[in-house]
Amino acid sequence: MAFSVAIAGASGNVGGELLRLVAEHPQLELKTVTASSMVGQKVSSLHPHVPVYADMVFSENTAAELAGHDIVFLALPHSKSAEVAEWLSADSLVIDCGADFRLESEADWKKFYGGEHAGTWTYGMPELLIGGAQKQRELLKGTKRIAVPGCNVTAITIALAPGLAAGLIEPDDIVSILSAGTSGAGRGATEHLFEIEPTGSANAYQVGGIHRHTPEIEQNLSKSAGERIQISFTPILVSMERGILAVNTAKLKPGATLELAHKVWAEAYADEQFIKVYPKGEFPSTADTIGENNALIGLAVDEHADRLVAVCAIDNLVKGTGGAAIQSMNIALGLPESTGLTAISLAKNGAKK
Repeated sequence: MAFSVAIAGASGNVGGELLRLVAEHPQLELKTVTASSMVGQKVSSLHPHVPVYADMVFSENTAAELAGHDIVFLALPHSKSAEVAEWLSADSLVIDCGADFRLESEADWKKFYGGEHAGTWTYGMPELLIGGAQKQRELLKGTKRIAVPGCNVTAITIALAPGLAAGLIEPDDIVSILSAGTSGAGRGATEHLFEIEPTGSANAYQVGGIHRHTPEIEQNLSKSAGERIQISFTPILVSMERGILAVNTAKLKPGATLELAHKVWAEAYADEQFIKVYPKGEFPSTADTIGENNALIGLAVDEHADRLVAVCAIDNLVKGTGGAAIQSMNIALGLPESTGLTAISLAKNGAKK
């Protein structure tokens, strides 16, 4: 059986990645791609890396264009997804790659995003530990509305959740410094960056606890810990196209060791096809994740500071967004979770958006 698919906002970075992933999925049939400023243009004008859809034309983002599809992916700016979601039938599986439906707290939404809180959809991080050995995966089965996590959120959450769930690290002294590729900033921001900065530049941004992903990270990790956590999160934009490297540290609880940490992380993710915990002394690189739906983790203990160090690498456009959307979609539809995600690697050099 083929499921009919529409991608709203297919002209952007996330939309282009969804095109690539949909093309690899044996049970998806792309019918409609919408855009705003690119209406009437061919897909090949922006996404030549997906030749199978080269002659498709971006149509206007309207209720009529999106109606009648089995699956609708929303790759739209913040607040726009909530508007478009109101057009769509309750029978369609709708997957939002933006932030509109991720947060459970209305107060957090108003503080970090502003405007009215649209509500909360089923959260699309299957591996998230949400109490004991339970994971978010079970809540995705049969759902019709999915909120895909933020890419920074994914790298930090996956890196730290096992330690909080097992009580190995303190919940109130967590620091994450995260280096992110330019594609995570959106097409317009990416182009602007390279107008004003030479290649090789790195820039901290949204410094001082104001990044919009902060409450989402805390929401996730609080579920894993079973208590309120706080994080200090500083993102750095670096001049690579794809990838996130999150270096996370937390104060160790008495008796916690590197050996115990490795055991806890390995057991937490033992059955996860898309998460790999590296052996002691080994750490991941963003180059190891390009085009793949994988999260790679390396662990260390800073004995001088008595802190755990958890390093996580992902491709922000795959495990951080598009791959997470497909993975969660598969679960919701009752398909094998890895369908369409096992042979999607890009060449390590010259990877496209």
